[in-house]
Amino acid sequence: MAAPGLEEGGLFARGVRAVLGGWAALQLAVAHGFGGPQSPEKATWLAGALQEFFAQNELGEEEVEEFLAEVMDNEFDTAVEDGSLRQVSRELVTLFAQASRGDAGGVGEALGALARRGPALRAALATAHLEESPAHAPPTPEGDTPPRTPPPHQEGGEESSEEEEDEEEEAMECGTPPPPPDGWTLDAGGPGGRLGLGGGGR
Repeated sequence: MAAPGLEEGGLFARGVRAVLGGWAALQLAVAHGFGGPQSPEKATWLAGALQEFFAQNELGEEEVEEFLAEVMDNEFDTAVEDGSLRQVSRELVTLFAQASRGDAGGVGEALGALARRGPALRAALATAHLEESPAHAPPTPEGDTPPRTPPPHQEGGEESSEEEEDEEEEAMECGTPPPPPDGWTLDAGGPGGRLGLGGGGR
């Protein structure tokens, strides 16, 4: 098949860009940076390389599929196994034939069908972006942990002190000496009484 003229070449260039732009495997490889920091530039280069490849050769689907598989493997370190290689190759061969005949209507219909893939592809790319980003923030280092509220037993200690003061006041009103502090108990049975540790003396 003869190489398309300037106008037909423009039609095919638009078709190539549309096909590659809607190819999920390629766009995900670019989004993940499988081709390194120059992944977007490699995708742009591929569009030009395909146009030149078609212009200089009589190509069938198998040759295009092999070329795309080799580029994805060598440039993006990606083995495409979702069956899309054959579909993309078929679309490119069809678009090249239409562009070579000057069939602007056929190319336009193909571009419209490719554009309808946009929402699904954008959703897939958004999902890939979320998976790359940290879904959960890393735990805060212990040194940066905000101060916590005092443990419950500290608050309870204040309540216990208030209860002890109330018991002392009640004991004084009743004429009973309040219990000595620090766990000492008064044994009134002995002569003069004695102090001892609660729960057994010293």
